[in-house]
Amino acid sequence: MSELLTSVVESTGPPAADDQQAALPSGLLSSVGAAETAAAALAPRLFAQAPHSDQPGGFPTAEFAWLRSAGLLVAPLPVSLGGVGLGAPTHTRTLLSTLRHIGRGNLAVGRVYEGHVNALQLLQRFGRPEQISQWAADARAGHLFGVWNTEAQDGVHLEPLPNGRYRLRGSKTFASGAGHVTRPLLTGALPDGSWQMLILPADEKRPTLDGSFWRPLGMQATASFRVDFTGLEIGSAELLGQPGDYYRQPWFSGGAIRFAAVQLGGAEAVFDETRRFLCALHRTDDPYQRQRLGEMALLTESGGQWLRAAADYVAQLSAPTAEATVAHANMVRTAIAEICQRILPLAEQCVGARGLLKPEPFERLHRDLTHYLRQPAPDAAQADAGRFVLQHSAPAYCLWHD
Repeated sequence: MSELLTSVVESTGPPAADDQQAALPSGLLSSVGAAETAAAALAPRLFAQAPHSDQPGGFPTAEFAWLRSAGLLVAPLPVSLGGVGLGAPTHTRTLLSTLRHIGRGNLAVGRVYEGHVNALQLLQRFGRPEQISQWAADARAGHLFGVWNTEAQDGVHLEPLPNGRYRLRGSKTFASGAGHVTRPLLTGALPDGSWQMLILPADEKRPTLDGSFWRPLGMQATASFRVDFTGLEIGSAELLGQPGDYYRQPWFSGGAIRFAAVQLGGAEAVFDETRRFLCALHRTDDPYQRQRLGEMALLTESGGQWLRAAADYVAQLSAPTAEATVAHANMVRTAIAEICQRILPLAEQCVGARGLLKPEPFERLHRDLTHYLRQPAPDAAQADAGRFVLQHSAPAYCLWHD
């Protein structure tokens, strides 16, 4: 069994008596709202643990044991499969709030958990009933899912074999949770050039990990290694959906609101720690510090408004077109990235050189958030929103809402 699952078995008991964060929910969640409550309760504990897992090649193993114990690994599944439906479109607001709380606790945990949620949503959307049932059982057993799509020149290829089987060849890069994610969702190129999803039982069919690839500025604890799958074989039961399904819109680009929620949580952690630092040093009467904190408060609240708008847009009864959904999601990710990029220098000005010394958390928070903000094609995302509005003549007040 994987290192993650072993740690889960060993770590599900009650916290030590002197643990100030001991009052955490455990076991099955009773409702979708309970998932958000569980994440909010875990955030301080995740934050306190973050310096210990923030090591080159590290991974937040204990933290994911806590998420599993709280029921958050199965929460995105429907009630009929042991979850609470957190991954359903109607519960997008609660999902984004849950991701935001986990990001507030630890961006590395938030990055990997967002990938887990993404994979569970994809398998529910494109899987056959028997596959969904099996993979849901894996999630209930404690398996961690993820989505590994990024690759370099030696990307993954699926070579057909007799009897409907395939042999894998090639690698993925930035495979977050490598060595701990036991059910990675991969994309691979078929001989005709189309892209096929699959979910690999990586605890049984073990790929080769290259930790030397991962020498990052931040997000050290995500273990985002290069992973080589060459020589592994799979059957049709591991294939998910039809060729091209992974890139179907609006789900492919629209999912950006999930990582934006995690990023905003990281920015809120920067805000909270800046305020704590100033209060501890009795610098709250300085008018310039007040002005900067006021601007940071405005920015974090603006980010929250963007997430609420994104959730309402996804869940609205009159379903928008895929094109509109993607353009709106691109605006959300752009706006929240800019909010985060404005908060970081404000915090640095507030805390000064002293605040950037360990054991203060700002150095780690700055590294992690700066690295996590480097998402693919930011300029193209904003340009796509511009293209959409240029193709529609509706007034601004109703451009996104009928």
